[in-house]
Amino acid sequence: MTVKVVEDSNFEQETNTGVTITDFWATWCGPCRMQSPVLDALSGEMDNVKFVKMDVDANPATPASFSVRAIPTLLIKKDGEVVERLTGFHNKEQLANILEKYTD
Repeated sequence: MTVKVVEDSNFEQETNTGVTITDFWATWCGPCRMQSPVLDALSGEMDNVKFVKMDVDANPATPASFSVRAIPTLLIKKDGEVVERLTGFHNKEQLANILEKYTD
């Protein structure tokens, strides 16, 4: 599985079922560029989680609706409800452990 790019127009549709993790990022953000390969690697290992990413500069409405003030911010949803919010860089092991709590 790969990380899917989402926009304001399809965010809700793409993240309203199952367990999803959204990476709010921007091209100019160094920590975001570090986070991206971690999510890419995890997406290949966790078939029961949907991985999506959103460029906050190109899609300002969705990050604003979740009060995203710093990036990278990772938003974990289960069946459309936000269950966890992470800000800053997280390594693969940290993210896998957090995601596993919601995929039982």
